[in-house]
Amino acid sequence: MIIGLTGGIATGKSTVSSLLHHKGALIIDADVIAREVMLPGHPVLAEVVKHFGQAILLPDGQLNRKMLGEIIFNQPGEREKLNQITHPAIRQEMWDRMHFQSKECPSCLIVVDIPLLYESGLQTMFEQVLVVYTPRSVQLQRLMERNQLTLEEAESRLHAQMDIEEKKQLANLIIDNSGTLSETGHQVDQLWQDLRLL
Repeated sequence: MIIGLTGGIATGKSTVSSLLHHKGALIIDADVIAREVMLPGHPVLAEVVKHFGQAILLPDGQLNRKMLGEIIFNQPGEREKLNQITHPAIRQEMWDRMHFQSKECPSCLIVVDIPLLYESGLQTMFEQVLVVYTPRSVQLQRLMERNQLTLEEAESRLHAQMDIEEKKQLANLIIDNSGTLSETGHQVDQLWQDLRLL
């Protein structure tokens, strides 16, 4: 079975992904793939450099993420252009890995971790979508503590994503990560058993 895993910023998606991995799930992480396509020698990075110029590279040929981030943060049109270059390649790689893993291990649970799954309209790729949920107030608190942000800064980051309540409504499966790690672990144990019966 292949399921999509998503959540919101600071809801604890990585925690749940890690717990599922320890249970034996095969994890495909969209963020890891996104970093891989920006490594020196990858055709996607070459295409990005062609558009944005050599200035976005460090002397060793690595991507200067800070420089690229400043460009796309201040210019939505440029952010869209970056997405047009990178997203098709990231999706294709995810698709290829999903199908490779499901052929290699038909009985395995394959979890594809995609932060902006709903925002990107990718829910139809999966049999089920699991949302890692915490109420917005918990999200804000965790984000401020984790990233040393002011309330205003944290709120602006949350506004950039689909509301977590909306994601919760759309989900087939939900892990509520607003309690302790142990409570989340129990929910993952139960989910693992439930998915094994499907």
